[in-house]
Amino acid sequence: MSTGVPMRITVKSSLMLHALTCIAAFGLGTSAAWAQASPYPNKPITLVVTYPPGGGADVMARLIAPKMGEALGQSIVIENRPGAGGQIGAYAVSKAAPDGYTVMLDASSFAINPALYPKLPYDTLKAFRPVGVLALFPNVVLVNAQFPAKNIGELTALARAQKNAVSFASSGNGSAQHLAGALFESAAKVDMVHVPYKGAGQALNDVLGGQLPLFFGNLASTLQHVQSGKLRPLAVTAAKRSAILPEVPTLAEAGVPGAEVYEWNGVFVPAGTPDAVVDKLSAALQKAMDAPEVKARIAQLGGEIQKGGPKAAQDFIQAQMAVWAQLIKAKGIAVE
Repeated sequence: MSTGVPMRITVKSSLMLHALTCIAAFGLGTSAAWAQASPYPNKPITLVVTYPPGGGADVMARLIAPKMGEALGQSIVIENRPGAGGQIGAYAVSKAAPDGYTVMLDASSFAINPALYPKLPYDTLKAFRPVGVLALFPNVVLVNAQFPAKNIGELTALARAQKNAVSFASSGNGSAQHLAGALFESAAKVDMVHVPYKGAGQALNDVLGGQLPLFFGNLASTLQHVQSGKLRPLAVTAAKRSAILPEVPTLAEAGVPGAEVYEWNGVFVPAGTPDAVVDKLSAALQKAMDAPEVKARIAQLGGEIQKGGPKAAQDFIQAQMAVWAQLIKAKGIAVE
């Protein structure tokens, strides 16, 4: 009969264990359900910027983050993760949880890198979802004030008169300035010498000093030199003239169509982020871009704010990727 006691103890223990398990499961389920029911966002959001502090992407991030935070009711913390043309930050974001709490602000390189780096550590179109494109910033075709060409027609005439007679500076192989120059060559049917530097500052300084004649730069970083008379603007690489330099023609007006180039910034989240979260971020981004101080600053930088949500951003980015992939292949552009 002694075997009955242990059996009763075992049965009671099992019942108690089962009861505790059910309570625990109920508690976990309730916590999970409560967490899922909590409105997004319910904690601070990290905005990863794929370029260093002080650069164009960082300026845009710090311009929109406070306004997006206001619209979302949460703070947005900026984290700069530069390196490898934006790849380091992008890779980190591609591996982040797709919950809307890790967001990325990237630049034009997002659409360039797939063709420039065949072995990217992520699939650009599959690893991210676009939230929106902020603004487009056209380049300006600039020459040293002492250079004889006074317009695009004279520049192309000089380039055609003797192969490789005209050289242009850039911040490095595969950079925005390099590709703008390469696209101009292709559209104008001229050959020029590309001289890569280790940074846009060095390239611009040598053009200012007269060591090289030509530079494809953005308005924000070159306008002061245009206003001082050290650089002569020949054309803007946009579809329409810039409000800042209304007297300067577009490349199409100057006789070189098909060479539109813009530097731009976009906001992205990891693939798998729910539609509702993407829509909420997109709405907050649009509110930020509509803020008067944001509009004024972008206009001051020579940019044009873009409207449209994630679908419009996706279409724009895919079109950009196609343009750069074709050019990079045709020109045999490569980076070390």
